[in-house]
Amino acid sequence: MNMDVFFTGAGIILLGLTCLVMVRAVIGPTVIDRLVAVNVIGTKTTIMLLVIGVLFHRVDMFVDIALAYALLNFIVSIAAAGLFNRHKSVIHKVTDHD
Repeated sequence: MNMDVFFTGAGIILLGLTCLVMVRAVIGPTVIDRLVAVNVIGTKTTIMLLVIGVLFHRVDMFVDIALAYALLNFIVSIAAAGLFNRHKSVIHKVTDHD
């Protein structure tokens, strides 16, 4: 089996799984579900960058891009969680209007 075919198949599977997680990010019942879904999408995108690097035979370049993207994903996840934690009472007051 050719390795390019294997990595192309892995990339397609990861893309399909990312689409499934996108559904959770859009219609997640809670804010935490949406935050986790966006974090999972970022992680899968990092892996996709590495798979693309293998397919283009330029892993060295794509590893740098993937590391930068993973760091950005981590910082945004921490910032979003902190923002949610700080404004949790405001979010509950808005959603508990019954």
